[in-house]
Amino acid sequence: MTAAPLPSDLLQAHVLAMPIAQTLGLRFTRVAAGEVDLEMPVQDALCFRPGQLQATAVFALADFAAVAAAGSTLPSGWVNSTVDAHVKLLAPARGHSLRARGRVVNAGRTLTVCAADVFAVADSGDETLCATLLATAHNVDGNAARQPRP
Repeated sequence: MTAAPLPSDLLQAHVLAMPIAQTLGLRFTRVAAGEVDLEMPVQDALCFRPGQLQATAVFALADFAAVAAAGSTLPSGWVNSTVDAHVKLLAPARGHSLRARGRVVNAGRTLTVCAADVFAVADSGDETLCATLLATAHNVDGNAARQPRP
């Protein structure tokens, strides 16, 4: 795409306005073209046993990181959403927080393939890779969608 990418603050505002992002306690720690880092605290309400997150919360964090990375490459006014995603759980998601590093694999006009690695962060700061996700985001020109039809 040739237009300037979506500004970082606007991308963050779009993501963090979603109720599920607020429930998960998501926080952006880095945004660059094609790359996004997110953090999420481990909350008891999202755990299936004390201190260990349920897979759905891990998937959601990975999805947000990957698709936000894809969104970071879109022109202003464009939006995207997940149309396909596969997660592989590699280790227990336990610690004080999770850190997800999202990236673009292949950016296209209509579809963007993106990925994210999720790390469980211990109190010491040590990271353990606990999940990896591969997704496809559908890109839509939000400006065109708002144009009146003839």
